[in-house]
Amino acid sequence: MLPGLLAAASGLGLGLSLIVAIGSQNAFVLRQGLRRRHVGAVVLVCLLSDAVLITAGVAGAGAAVRNHPGLLDVVRIAGAAFLAAYGFLAARRALRPQALDATGAASPASPLAAVATALALTWLNPHVYLDTVVLLGSIAQSHPGRQWWFAAGAVLASAAWFAALGYGAALLRPLFARPRAWRVLDAVIASVMFALAASLLLSTA
Repeated sequence: MLPGLLAAASGLGLGLSLIVAIGSQNAFVLRQGLRRRHVGAVVLVCLLSDAVLITAGVAGAGAAVRNHPGLLDVVRIAGAAFLAAYGFLAARRALRPQALDATGAASPASPLAAVATALALTWLNPHVYLDTVVLLGSIAQSHPGRQWWFAAGAVLASAAWFAALGYGAALLRPLFARPRAWRVLDAVIASVMFALAASLLLSTA
């Protein structure tokens, strides 16, 4: 039992170190949490996606990805296009004060649109495959006989982080009661999206 718990703790620590970073997925979850729009659905999509990817990596999909780099190139290009489009939308929100109503008076996006965006930001991000499938899957093999303990720890890290980010964002609502705060947030999100898109395109060169 103790070796298994140690493997789980290793997966938890590594999972948190990979997921706690500024990125497209985290930025979207944070914004949904601040807006209180379909938070449960978005958090569920993100953690279930991570669980599927982590499971696939531990089961051996990481080796398949490494042996077919062309697949990652396709995902890189598609992901760059999507991130650039999302960055443009964020930049437009930052430049249009009427779109920055922190009270949520504007018509909320549909649950389907929120889920689709969360899926795209997750599955069109090649870093997800490199970090979650390849890296976590490879390191899990360093715990022979306890790989699934490691995977359970990594999945727990994902669940805890997304739940904290999505639902904990409500604590920041007083700050984001001012339109200027939304303007700054959307400007930061746009910058992150454009930077990630550029990095993906440059990595294919």
